[in-house]
Amino acid sequence: MALTDIQIKRAKPQDKPYTLNDGQGLSLLINPDGSKGWRFRFRFAGKARLMSFGSYDLVSLAEAREKRDIARKQVANGIDPVEERKALRLAQKLSTENSFEAICREWHTNKADRWTVAYREEIIKTFEQDVFPFIGKRPVSEIKPLELLEVLRRIEKRGALEKTRKVRQRCGEVFRYAIITGRAEYNPAPDLAIALAVPKQKHHPFLSAEELPYFIQDLEAYTGSIITKNATKIVMLTGVRTQEMRFATWEEVDLDKGIWEIPAERMKMRRPHIVPLSTQVVDLFKQLKPITGHYPYIFIGRNSRSKPISKESVSQVIELIGYKGRATGHGFRHTMSTILHEKGFDTQWIELQLAHMDKNSIRGIYNHALHIENRRIMLQWYADYLYSKVNHGQ
Repeated sequence: MALTDIQIKRAKPQDKPYTLNDGQGLSLLINPDGSKGWRFRFRFAGKARLMSFGSYDLVSLAEAREKRDIARKQVANGIDPVEERKALRLAQKLSTENSFEAICREWHTNKADRWTVAYREEIIKTFEQDVFPFIGKRPVSEIKPLELLEVLRRIEKRGALEKTRKVRQRCGEVFRYAIITGRAEYNPAPDLAIALAVPKQKHHPFLSAEELPYFIQDLEAYTGSIITKNATKIVMLTGVRTQEMRFATWEEVDLDKGIWEIPAERMKMRRPHIVPLSTQVVDLFKQLKPITGHYPYIFIGRNSRSKPISKESVSQVIELIGYKGRATGHGFRHTMSTILHEKGFDTQWIELQLAHMDKNSIRGIYNHALHIENRRIMLQWYADYLYSKVNHGQ
């Protein structure tokens, strides 16, 4: 006789498991602990088979009967319901493992040791904000060009054209990784370039050799934070990137030897960068030692002493002394390169100082070939040259 919900609810546990039959292979197993679970017995290819439909708490009597009817139809059509369910679960598992987000995170992990901490955090944050919410759960092999285009269009509509370009390129790297690892056959990203607006070339404003002494005079007159003031001077006199400067610690700087060794994880080229220091830069560091010597970072933030100055700090100083749109932290590198080349310094010394050289071209170079002393002479000349211009009114 078919079961009823009242009969099921009244069923009490016994010392041993027992079943209540509903008919056509469906039964309810009552366990000694009081739990109740659905079972479906059937024969397939001459063999007795058993499959579970879940607990009574989660699967109602009506739902269990529906599952039984579906399974019986599968048997009638020559399909083993147990094997069919296994295949479905495997497909779902593979779909999850081969989702765009899963493969992207795998690609990101494999590439992480080649990037700085800040850069790899920026990349995954961009995916989490602009890509995963829309195609993250989609199997990578099923993503069509139009789907990816819609993702990129959302970024483009915000006016972030350069970011759109970078996201398209990074998505392309993820698809290439999926292809190489056998989980996709097509990369839709490259073909979408013609469907997207082209960002304008971004140029970093820089000062000429004639303008730089006036900038230094105005910077000397700046009465704001000595931390950001000296940070701006150090970027200007060493040619390091603002990002490389911000996270500097006192452990990296040897003021007696006049050496600053920036660790690989902060460098774009993923190689430690040795920066020889002019006497002027050593003095700038010494001015900060009593102020920040007992903090984690040399250039501590204004609002939190446990964090470095913000990435906008140098730009804010430049703006406050009246050079907005005329100079940038990155532009100091261009000015340094131009002046040093014009004065006849060796191009390799300059490129090494700016950490421009490709990893492949410097692999295997020893410290004596990094021209540390030659670069020290070059940077000392540069600092002397700039300040002599200031002292003599150009």
